[in-house]
Amino acid sequence: MKKTDLIIGFIIGLIVSFLGTYLFVLFFTKFNLFSDYELIKQEGILGKVITLGAILNIISFFILLKFKKELMARGVVLATLALALFTVFL
Repeated sequence: MKKTDLIIGFIIGLIVSFLGTYLFVLFFTKFNLFSDYELIKQEGILGKVITLGAILNIISFFILLKFKKELMARGVVLATLALALFTVFL
């Protein structure tokens, strides 16, 4: 078992989730992610936006499974769980 594959999967999960969050804010809201971060946080929708951005992790999970990278897919699931815990405490 290579732990580097798990770490790479975790990083992929975080990057894909950030990309999903950015794309969601860009296309479906009137906010800009970087300049309106405090406004999104004040309105109490930051956790919801992060959760919706994590939907792209499903796609990356199945792509990794298709290429038989099970440990990387586990890392993506681990990143999704970490983001879920982060949004609970946010």
